[in-house]
Amino acid sequence: MQRQYSHYQLSNGLQVILHPISSQVAHIALYINAGSRDETAEEQGMAHFIEHTIFKGTKKRRAFHVLNRLESVGGDLNAWTTKEETCIYAALGKEYLDRALELFADVAFNSLFPINEIEKEKQVVFDEMDSYKDTPAEQILDDFEGLLYQGHSLGGNILGTRKTVGKFNQKKLSRFFHQFYRPDRMVVAIAGDFEEKKVQRSAEKYFGSYSSIQPLTPRVSFGNSTAEFHKIEKRKGYQAHSVLGGFAPSSIDHDRIKAAFLINYLGGPAMTSRLNLLIREKHGLTYNIEAGIQPMTDTGYYYVYFGTEAGLLEKTTDLVKAELKRICEEKMGTLTLQQAKRQQTGMILLSSESPSNRINSIGRQWLHFQSVETTEQLIASINEITQHDILEMANRMFCPSNVNSITFHP
Repeated sequence: MQRQYSHYQLSNGLQVILHPISSQVAHIALYINAGSRDETAEEQGMAHFIEHTIFKGTKKRRAFHVLNRLESVGGDLNAWTTKEETCIYAALGKEYLDRALELFADVAFNSLFPINEIEKEKQVVFDEMDSYKDTPAEQILDDFEGLLYQGHSLGGNILGTRKTVGKFNQKKLSRFFHQFYRPDRMVVAIAGDFEEKKVQRSAEKYFGSYSSIQPLTPRVSFGNSTAEFHKIEKRKGYQAHSVLGGFAPSSIDHDRIKAAFLINYLGGPAMTSRLNLLIREKHGLTYNIEAGIQPMTDTGYYYVYFGTEAGLLEKTTDLVKAELKRICEEKMGTLTLQQAKRQQTGMILLSSESPSNRINSIGRQWLHFQSVETTEQLIASINEITQHDILEMANRMFCPSNVNSITFHP
């Protein structure tokens, strides 16, 4: 059996993960341990803004040459920011691995943040903020996070605010950039048909000369303690939108797999999820209802989202709460448990077939935990889940004091 990954560490602390696959395409992800939770109140939106502006010019390239470096050979270049990390990602022909790694190192260590590009990018981010106002299904979840993590940087919007972003300048961006973009806070994850020695040589060549000078800044942890809230906001629109949710196991909690399994059964993407069968198929109250879970390194939360006609809001909410209560009181049937296991196992296997999904999972896991849970290990953990585990997790997550809510009412 082919190994799922190999690991190599540079002397400057940068981690390199190779996931061998037989393909003419290489997938490369550079994960940086810097996200919106690392910002001060005045810096809200800075991690995301830097993710935009590292492509706007380096010591050796202007913006066009950064963007064209991989596109000129048919490559796909992308980047994103979360609460806890920033990722630069590329997919391209495997013969261009060095081209991608050299570019990644250039933007990750040599970005200059030209003043004129900063001002232009502010308008781009402002437009991105406005687009969320036209998408209440996305904005309401951001607002829910803000209430759940109020008073902590985890509650800040990844995009920031017009006020904070409007005050960004070259000096502030450079300070944050040099503080967090450092090799001992980075993982290069590669999926491709490469020899280990080849990847190691290339990583040393392009990343090995950089060093970490400033001491690490420890993150402020979150204690999973927030006053219960039930907020209703008046919003223009045709539908009412609502999110119910609360705290859930973190990504280092040994119960995280049980929690994810429970949420998938409750309202995952399958049309046969409990909430979809009850709310959409049986009662016809909504087109879109889903449940999700977001684990982070020291906290996590679950949510149930739905949109419905304003006049049906109360009935839909009552049915969702009744279903949460039922799951807390009734043990899942043996057949139902086995079906739920087969369904989630199938989803995991399908996802693992995507090299981009796999390499991003490996990169993120190694960034935070210096280990990788294989697909086989994950499936084995799911198969060990019992009816008692589900009942216990449901009562932990869906107890009345941990079911908060926010509603946009037209």
